[in-house]
Amino acid sequence: MSLDIVRAAALEGVPHGFLGRAGGLSMGPVAGLNCGTGSGDDPQIVEANRRLAADAVLPGAPIASVYQIHSPTAVIVTEAVPHAERPHADALVSDQPGLLLGVVTADCAPILLADLEAGVVGAAHAGWRGALAGVTDQAIAAMISLGARAENIAAAIGPCLAKASFEVGHDFAEQLTSEDPENWRFLGEGPGGRQHFDLEAYLVARLAAAGIRRVQALGLDTYALEDRFYSYRRATHRNEPAYGRQLSLIGLAS
Repeated sequence: MSLDIVRAAALEGVPHGFLGRAGGLSMGPVAGLNCGTGSGDDPQIVEANRRLAADAVLPGAPIASVYQIHSPTAVIVTEAVPHAERPHADALVSDQPGLLLGVVTADCAPILLADLEAGVVGAAHAGWRGALAGVTDQAIAAMISLGARAENIAAAIGPCLAKASFEVGHDFAEQLTSEDPENWRFLGEGPGGRQHFDLEAYLVARLAAAGIRRVQALGLDTYALEDRFYSYRRATHRNEPAYGRQLSLIGLAS
């Protein structure tokens, strides 16, 4: 089976891709292109899946990644380091051609960014914690430190938990609106009067507030599209023993 690669028009001209679960070598509950080392899958199979993904985006390029901790931290990288030496962060940026930046997700939002004129790219992992804490702001600041300009940065938000699938508690709703009363617009009432959060719309607004003029939200729900994407929440609701992670990649051609 061929790989499922979603590309964004906003990032045209930049090697990138939001990989789905189709293809790949993993079996069982994480069957497909599982790229998550914390999934309990065979590490060699995960590495082979990551290589398949990388070669589909920028053949032969190594993948630089981070140990994701749901933080707002962004780091500048110049090379891929051994897995155990990855920095603890949730966004990474680079101006090095021939290097792919990768984040893994399974409901959180992957965000890919590029200033093609400056030759600077970035990738961020944004769950609700990182989103509210400002992971996109820190990623943009790191890109600017390498010569990018906010008005020249294009961003795309990949497959993530959609509002219809993102039920939240009242504590979260109170936290969200206490930070900014205008954030009420990212909440909506779902079945049984429960609150739902629109992570994708929140990130669009956050990027726009940071001066990013071109933002594309792909509108792909990881929970609902079970044949295409892994979902932590779906696996949890079904009491499945494990869940896979999809990989999102961006880089600069050599």
